[in-house]
Amino acid sequence: MSPFHIIRTLPEDATDAALRADVRRGLTATPKWLPPKWFYDAHGSELFERITELPEYYPTRAEREILADRAAEIAAVTGARTLVELGSGSSEKTRYLLDALTDLDTYVPVDVSESALTQAGQALIAERPALTVHALIADFTARLTLPDTPGPRLVAFLGGTIGNLLPAERAAFLASVRALLAPGDSLLLGTDLVKDERVLVAAYDDAAGVTAAFDKNVLAVVNRELGADFDEDAFDHVALWDARNEWIEMRLRSRTAQTVKVPALDLAVDFAAGEELRTEVSAKFRQEGVRAELAAAGLETTDWWTDRAGRFALSASTAR
Repeated sequence: MSPFHIIRTLPEDATDAALRADVRRGLTATPKWLPPKWFYDAHGSELFERITELPEYYPTRAEREILADRAAEIAAVTGARTLVELGSGSSEKTRYLLDALTDLDTYVPVDVSESALTQAGQALIAERPALTVHALIADFTARLTLPDTPGPRLVAFLGGTIGNLLPAERAAFLASVRALLAPGDSLLLGTDLVKDERVLVAAYDDAAGVTAAFDKNVLAVVNRELGADFDEDAFDHVALWDARNEWIEMRLRSRTAQTVKVPALDLAVDFAAGEELRTEVSAKFRQEGVRAELAAAGLETTDWWTDRAGRFALSASTAR
């Protein structure tokens, strides 16, 4: 068998069906919302890469610092022979783990984007010809079936992406990850930590306006894929800190009273002047809260690492 191959678990039309369902559900809700996964078409992914390089956006640098400093410890703790990465994207940060896991046999990147998986997988095989890569086209928020690979396995969910899930969604997701783990397997989880509100808001509302363009890209996706007539200039990007829930909310605020048509759904959506459409929740965490959520899913936290400034954390946990 080739050292690189793709396993498709999503039907070819799954993305279109999911977009239609999300847009109909979100735009007819009160208040209105759209899920953040629809930011990430090719242009949105490019914008996000630019965001990670902005001076205000610390999470990517902080997590990379932990991986650079602690990858050897993570390897020693987990002893993984298979690395499974959920939402792998370009697999760029993963290289710290791949270098440190000296007994690694197989890498299983999981993503909804076939093009991202192909590009990243082929690059890794060129760099590491002895590595087997099983690229899995799948939605990591749904129940996964992983290929049969050598244990122990390390399931990595990096980038603080778990913060984009609401509490009930996080509980369901962590329970589904727990179901994947056999004795000796581990979960490596990236979580952004609670900090000064000004630092948090700036990270999601940068001075250069890159995050605003990223936020509005969800409207461009709906326009292109469903024939909608959103005017991006008729909405303002808003980032707010919700202190009670300890999360950032990104929203798009309608500048005027307007009606948006979505022909593919036979839908007309009215917006009042000043009405907001929520596009992302990004929860921030405290160590005790992370441990409690993992414990509720049947996972025991064994290790906790932060960057030197204490902005971001990686935790390792095992099945209880």
